[in-house]
Amino acid sequence: MKDVKVLGSGCKRCQDTAAMVQAEAAKLGVAIAFEKVFDMAAIAGYGVAATPAIVIDGKVVHAGGLPKSEDVAQWLKEN
Repeated sequence: MKDVKVLGSGCKRCQDTAAMVQAEAAKLGVAIAFEKVFDMAAIAGYGVAATPAIVIDGKVVHAGGLPKSEDVAQWLKEN
């Protein structure tokens, strides 16, 4: 199971990113433990300056702007 966090303020792009991550995981059949992180101190702790950001298994894989769904799928498939 992958540990996936979407970091952001809760804006529309952050909501869309969270929905995209969950949809891609379901499409691929990848089990995820999903969490939305809104706390700015926690977000800064990841070294992220722009949101939305995606953290998979402790590694920031995306920061700033809406990611492409094919990129999300690739990140979820990687070990």
